Amino acid sequence: MILLVDIGNTNTHIGLADGRRVRRRVDLPTAGFLDGTAARRLLTFVGRNQLTRAALCSVVPRATPAVRRMIRTMWHLRATELTPQTLREVGIDYPRPDSIGADRLANAAAAHHHFGAPVVVVDFGTAVTFDVVDRRGNYVGGIIAPGLAAMTDYLHERTALLPRLKIREPGSIIGRSTRQAMLIGAVHGYRGLIRELILRLRHELRTARLPVVATGTYARLLAAKLPEITRVEPYLTLEGLRLIFQQEPAGVSRR
Repeated sequence: MILLVDIGNTNTHIGLADGRRVRRRVDLPTAGFLDGTAARRLLTFVGRNQLTRAALCSVVPRATPAVRRMIRTMWHLRATELTPQTLREVGIDYPRPDSIGADRLANAAAAHHHFGAPVVVVDFGTAVTFDVVDRRGNYVGGIIAPGLAAMTDYLHERTALLPRLKIREPGSIIGRSTRQAMLIGAVHGYRGLIRELILRLRHELRTARLPVVATGTYARLLAAKLPEITRVEPYLTLEGLRLIFQQEPAGVSRR
């Protein structure tokens, strides 16, 4: 089995995969890798599975060495990290490749492999990111906007009377309470943002056919009423890591 680790700002997504697909996933707080409290939960997740290699991508540089040490200590494996230099499955046509978030490269690789090119990935995380693979199969850039939870949390934190929201599907388009009104503005307004950006991307890429793959925390909720989104793939980032590194030789470390 391959251990896959996607280190994010809030959570680290852990997957176990074989040669065909990601079989299991768990989300652990990234802070737990910095203070060591994630070790027990990581061991429990892997259980008795025999690991042959480990691969990771990270947007939290200070957490990466801690994750590497944990994997090396527990399983004597050297985790291979996704960078522009180790990327497979998709090319890069971008001015500063090293500035691209590794999770975005993993998303692009998985989307290109499964849906062809051109293709767009929308990742609903702490920020919402759009990543674009052009018709030549190259990652060419994307869009970054505030995440849905970040927007609603900002309203709560910056105003005296607006509550913190639990994001869900609104029942109406007219709010009968402050909470309902906020929820409608967040969810329906956010769908409008996504729809407009997809429309502009389709125009920029000059294509009538544009697969749009959604992933991330709120992907399923928002895609439910966005026909512009072709597919929801909760494991997309981990699947990208699997595709890129499944043929890598096992990185055994005895240090």
